[in-house]
Amino acid sequence: MRSALIVGTGAIGTSIAMALRARGVATYLRDTDHGAARTAERVGAGTTAAPPGPVDLAVLAVPPATVATALVALQREDAAQCYTDVAGVKALVERECEALGCEPTSVVGGHPLAGDGRQGPLAAKADLFEGRPWVLVPTEHTATTALNTVLAMVALCGATPVFLDAQRHDRAMALVSHAPHFLASLLAGRLRDTGASVLRLAGQELRDVTRGAAASPELWTDLLSTNAPAVADVLEAFAEDAIGAAAVLRARDAPTTAPLLALLRKGAEGQVTVPGKYGVPAAALATVEVVVDDEPKQYAQLFGDLAAAGVAVDDVAIERSAHRGTARMSLTVSATGAPVLVAELNMRNWHVEVV
Repeated sequence: MRSALIVGTGAIGTSIAMALRARGVATYLRDTDHGAARTAERVGAGTTAAPPGPVDLAVLAVPPATVATALVALQREDAAQCYTDVAGVKALVERECEALGCEPTSVVGGHPLAGDGRQGPLAAKADLFEGRPWVLVPTEHTATTALNTVLAMVALCGATPVFLDAQRHDRAMALVSHAPHFLASLLAGRLRDTGASVLRLAGQELRDVTRGAAASPELWTDLLSTNAPAVADVLEAFAEDAIGAAAVLRARDAPTTAPLLALLRKGAEGQVTVPGKYGVPAAALATVEVVVDDEPKQYAQLFGDLAAAGVAVDDVAIERSAHRGTARMSLTVSATGAPVLVAELNMRNWHVEVV
C-alpha cells in the first residue's frame, strides 16, 4: 500500500493519516471543513493537495449517515482502487450503499475501536490504534484485493483485525458501547435537578458510572439513532432486569435477600468478563494505591521513584482529600509488576496498598 486519501480529518481520520504517513504511505487529506483539513496538514497528517491519480485506498472518516453519499461521489470520480469507512454502525451503511448503487467489490466496511471522545484533528495521535481491535465487515461481493488492502492499512496502524457481519457488529456495539452510554446519560439526567446538598455525597462510583454522559450529545444522537433497533433491544432487556430487581427490593418478606444476592452475584460474574484497558484481561492488571501529600514536590518525588522502580504504569488516577491535604494515587500496572512496585515503594517509605 503506497497511497491513501483520508476523507474527514477529525480525530479518527487524522490519526489514521498520521499512522500511515509515519510508515511511508503518501497521505492526502480532504474535508468539507477546509480549516480542519489544513490543521491536520499542519500536525503532519499529510497534504491537502489533490492526489495525482487514484490512490490505493480511500478512508471515509465521516458520520455514518453520510458514508453512502460520500462513497458514491468518490467512486464516480474514480478516487481510489479500494474504499473503507470507520463508522460505528454498519447495517445502515450497507443498506444505504446498496440503495444508492455503490460498486460493492472494492468496498470493505470498517470500525476501529479507539479514541477517547475528543474531536478534531488536534486530538489525533499516530499510535491511537496500537493494539486496538479494528472490526472489518466484508460482504460476499468484496474482492480479495480490496480486503487485502484494508488489512494492510489495519496492520500499518498497529491494530488487530476482527471480522464480523454488519448485524453482529451492530448488536455487539449496542451491548458494549451504545446502550451503556445511553444508560449513563439517563442516570446523569436524574441528577440534573438534585440539590447541591445531596450531590455533595457523591462518590467515585457515581462519577465513574456517569462519566460517559459528558460526551457530545449531538454526536451520540447521530450514533444512537443509526443503531436504534439494536440499542432498543438492549434497553428493553435491561428494563426487564431493572423491574425484576425493583420487585425484589419492594418485597417485604425475609427471603428477599436470597434473590437480591443472586442478582448482585450475576453482576459480579459479568463484570469479571470485561477486559481491562487495551483489551488486556482484567486479571492481568492490578491497582497499586499510594497516599501522598497533595503538593507538587510529592508528585514529582513519586514519579521519580516510579521511574527508578522500572515498572510500566498503564494508567494513573488521582483522588484528592478535601480537608486532609493528601491525595490517593491509583496506579494501574501489570499483575506481575505489582509486587515489584509495592516492594520498591515500601522501601522508599511510601504508604502503599494493593487493591
